[in-house]
Amino acid sequence: MRRKTRKLLIGPVAVGGGAPVSVQTMTKSDTRDAATTLREVRSAARAGCDIVRLAVPDAEAAEALGAIVKGSPLPVVADIHFDHRLALASLDAGVHALRINPGNIGARARVERVVEAARARRVPIRIGVNAGSLEKELLRKHGWPTAGALVESALGHAAILEDLNFRDIKISVKASDIPTTVAAYRLLAKKTDYPLHLGVTEAGTAYAGTVKSAIGIGMLLFEGIGDTLRVSLTGRPEAEVRAGREILRALGMLPGGAVVVSCPTCGRTRVPILPIVTSVEKAIRKRKWDVHVAVMGCEVNGPGEARLAEIGLAFGAGRALVFKKGRPHKVLGLENIVEDFLSEIELYMGEKAPRP
Repeated sequence: MRRKTRKLLIGPVAVGGGAPVSVQTMTKSDTRDAATTLREVRSAARAGCDIVRLAVPDAEAAEALGAIVKGSPLPVVADIHFDHRLALASLDAGVHALRINPGNIGARARVERVVEAARARRVPIRIGVNAGSLEKELLRKHGWPTAGALVESALGHAAILEDLNFRDIKISVKASDIPTTVAAYRLLAKKTDYPLHLGVTEAGTAYAGTVKSAIGIGMLLFEGIGDTLRVSLTGRPEAEVRAGREILRALGMLPGGAVVVSCPTCGRTRVPILPIVTSVEKAIRKRKWDVHVAVMGCEVNGPGEARLAEIGLAFGAGRALVFKKGRPHKVLGLENIVEDFLSEIELYMGEKAPRP
């Protein structure tokens, strides 16, 4: 069961309150280069991203936000550190959310100015606490960036906003290791009903980072914790998006879309499964088919193991068996197997489409 949280809006995207979990990424380009940044944003949108965050390190980056927000197909979150003037400039540029820790931007008057501007524009604020940047007094108190220290920091920042009667808040408490991250989110989920943004920070390169993120984020989502997520990878934003969507799809939390399962292969396999599966998966996702497909390496247990698939393929000696919902349907030759199988999927999609 999903944890019950407050609901807020980041542009048109609902977050919390039972809304679907959103996938977020962050651009890697220099925000001051609006054209390049917009290309990254559009690529992330094509990959299925819901929300995009941009670093705003200086006034020139804040000035570029106007053109970026105007041209972005996604809601834009401005990532601000320390300088309240950058937050105000970002709000003037029309961003849909801020990521800023109010305890780090100076005197109360500065916080009030940001809060009032955000309130006037109905822009939520994400408090983002990372293990690598905890306040010195909390490190002295806890001795280490513990889960408790992360949560104490996050709730301290939230209290500043609450004292100003501002509660359109989302929170993240990230560490680069899974145990601390999971423990922090579990503790935070017990102490507040604000929506939570999930992630394992500085997760690493595509392979290791995706594995770490899938474990940490997946554990929390399975427990009903989490309203948005980002898979933080050293790589392109669209890779983060694809990984995030696959995590949701694996947990049955992504409505619609293609699901492709395939066997790991063994000594019974007589055809090169990997290029076939890769081609099939790429084609059906490009065509945006909402279908569950299986590709299995042999006829021994292919249909049985993939009986939950709507349509599948099981290979034998010199041929392939097409099956629908676990039952044999048609035998295909191997010469044009990818094209022939895609034709069978297309026919199936026509059969399942609602008639006018």
